[in-house]
Amino acid sequence: MARVKAAGLEPGQRQLNGPQTTGRQYRNLSLALHGTTREDNVPVPVRDGTQLLADIHRPDADGRFPALIAAAPYPRQLQDLGAPAAVIEAGTSDFWVPRGYAHVIANLRGTVGSGGTYTFFDEQERKDLFDLVEWVAGQPWCDGNVGMIGISYYAMSQLEAATQRPPHLKALFPFNVTVRVREAAYHNGLLSESFITPWIHALGVLSAHGDRLYRKGLSRLLRRFLAIPAIHRRFSHTDGVQATRGLRLVSRFRHDPHPWNALLDAVATEHPTRDAWWDERDLTELLAGVDIPVYLGGEWSNVPLHLTGLFDAWDALADNPQVRMTMLGEYSLPWPWESMHIEALAWFDHWLKGRDTGILEGPAVRYWLPGAEQWRTTDSWPPPATHIALALNADGSLTADEQPGERSYATDGANTMPAQLSWTSDPLPDDLDMVGHPELRLTATSSGADTAWILLLQDVGPDGKAADITQGWLRAGMRHVDEAASETGRPVLPTKTRVPIPAGEPVDYRIPLVANARRFHRGHRIRLILTSDDTREDFQPMLLFSHAPVGIAAVNTVHSSSHLLLPILDGE
Repeated sequence: MARVKAAGLEPGQRQLNGPQTTGRQYRNLSLALHGTTREDNVPVPVRDGTQLLADIHRPDADGRFPALIAAAPYPRQLQDLGAPAAVIEAGTSDFWVPRGYAHVIANLRGTVGSGGTYTFFDEQERKDLFDLVEWVAGQPWCDGNVGMIGISYYAMSQLEAATQRPPHLKALFPFNVTVRVREAAYHNGLLSESFITPWIHALGVLSAHGDRLYRKGLSRLLRRFLAIPAIHRRFSHTDGVQATRGLRLVSRFRHDPHPWNALLDAVATEHPTRDAWWDERDLTELLAGVDIPVYLGGEWSNVPLHLTGLFDAWDALADNPQVRMTMLGEYSLPWPWESMHIEALAWFDHWLKGRDTGILEGPAVRYWLPGAEQWRTTDSWPPPATHIALALNADGSLTADEQPGERSYATDGANTMPAQLSWTSDPLPDDLDMVGHPELRLTATSSGADTAWILLLQDVGPDGKAADITQGWLRAGMRHVDEAASETGRPVLPTKTRVPIPAGEPVDYRIPLVANARRFHRGHRIRLILTSDDTREDFQPMLLFSHAPVGIAAVNTVHSSSHLLLPILDGE
């Protein structure tokens, strides 16, 4: 029997980058037995007569096979390019097809040749995804069992489709997901301008081209070059900073302004607060009716984009017994995305092929604990923890006992005051495992009617080198907390209205930091940095995600009654 060309981990196969499991061994997994046939630019009709375009990769054998759909606004033609680009996130066809799955990669409405106008995560997009799933299920090469796969927008479209409950959709594997799409544009009222603006422009640039650029000529040569094993291995540590820079580069090329400029205006100008436009693009309530198996995942480093959405999805799917969740360590979802494929194979083999793979054994939640460099498990999220409170003291220390006083900084850098403040703990006497949702209970006075609170939590080693752990954000004018919605252990901030802050008067704030995990080692220090402007050169936000300044000059004063709350695993 001739050797099948396939990606995987076995000798002779094209080797995949990134971790492939959560540290477990599986059984009865599908073997790479099939060659591949493909059809490009296949029209897929949806209910209003619009046609989406899809590339179909499937086994070159008789019979019917389960199908995995990946759908997004990114070029389907680039998904096998092999480049370390943040739009190559549909999964690896040469892994799935040899193992007996059809891999269908589709472009959403109005992108890269698909008909209609792109509408950005709305009800129309969800209806299209229902129709796409059912069309795939009805094809003569499909056995009627359909799953969905992919990270980032490809993950978001999975949850979109599931809310419509198409009869043939049987299982999902969404990693790096966002549930409330407003969170991709705003962080608790602060516009994430350095991401959302180039992202929308990049969609316009990418949608302006087709096969001539993406499949022919230079791209063919580039595919051969990127497939060289030594070159491919270099991409195993691509991270979000590189992706952000690449996105900004692409966004600078010229493109048709329609509909992209109007979309950016809607996001950044017409709907600055949460309103009906954003509510239509919020899956939270819709996910309550999803009952198919969902394997959620993310990586701790994806703080400013998808990590919050992972926990939003977990909470929204609380009534679904077939949900699993995994949080991965650094460099776990590099581009092109081909990590965690063995884990996904165990998932889909179980749900789409009826194989006993062992994927359901053990606790529902597995997470990598950075610092300890080990896998941990829990049956609930967040795991049982006790919040310790550290006071933001006037001398810049971070201690359990408050030392009364206050510290001030300026938001505009126009005087001799600092533009940011930091508080640092003493060296820790023992290891400390933080897992869960940190929060800052801030008491502060501002001379302006509004301001931004931007937080950065760090682990500082004995050599003074600091590692960024997580961040938090809040526009002061959107400070009110829905206490009744905070049952998950983190504040929920309704951002439908702005309320000016009383200038010169102390105000209490609850500022959530994005959930994370970290072992702070003995001898290390915990540091919290606070600023109101992360566009300054002396402050580097995580993944380079900076925000549009509030634009109100002010002097902000932090009172020592403020406390940083850190969730420490019970028993420590």
